[in-house]
Amino acid sequence: MASDDQRSGARPVAAVERALGVLELLADSPDGLAISAVARLIEVNASSASRLLATLEAGDMVERGPDGRYRLGLHLVSLGEAVLARLDVRELARPRLRRLALDTGESTTLSVPAGREAVTVDFVPAEASVVSMARLGRPSSAHATSVGKVMLAFGASEPPGASALEGLELTRYTAATIVDSAALAAEVVATRERGWGEAVGERDPDLGGLAAPVLDRAGSLVAIVGVQGPAGRLPPDRRRAMVAPLLEAAADVSRSLGGRVG
Repeated sequence: MASDDQRSGARPVAAVERALGVLELLADSPDGLAISAVARLIEVNASSASRLLATLEAGDMVERGPDGRYRLGLHLVSLGEAVLARLDVRELARPRLRRLALDTGESTTLSVPAGREAVTVDFVPAEASVVSMARLGRPSSAHATSVGKVMLAFGASEPPGASALEGLELTRYTAATIVDSAALAAEVVATRERGWGEAVGERDPDLGGLAAPVLDRAGSLVAIVGVQGPAGRLPPDRRRAMVAPLLEAAADVSRSLGGRVG
């Protein structure tokens, strides 16, 4: 990581540098550190380390446990939440969508949850496609698209059962559309278990697609990355080859939002 003086040319404040160093040390020490250990690691005497830790403790940046060891404080959580709140998932995902389009040769999409459906908020068309089926603002069909299946699978703490899906309008778009609640429930469970959704010719007869969830630090669904193309260009072996780069792209966006992957 570049230091402050490297970034701005300003002379760093030694006390602030030491405080930042302490926070970094505690981040790497989940069991906490005693004053003596902190003093040794930042190369100051125990009295200086004690005053520094007391100052950080007063600001809830660190906390002292019953064992006398210091650990990171809860105020850092709220600071982190403030950073995550201002992140624009579209801005973060855009370079990943471009890379995924290059890796797969197909159009890529970013959708966000909207009730039981997901709405497309960004897409990168494939160079090989004259016309892309992706459209900004276009809602997915929950039961007939890969994005919709991911929405059903990851939009709740558990995938819905057949009874919960009975209220969902299972419109038949093509001969391949799933219109049975039990069959859809099984598909949603499979989507959750493998970590990605798939649909071929289920809403548009000539369109196939895969999708994967983007999860935040709490494990909640915040977006869905998809890749789609003409069904004739996506036989089973090619779709399987696209799974790894799709999952990598979704995981990369998740990490950018503070989500834990793996």
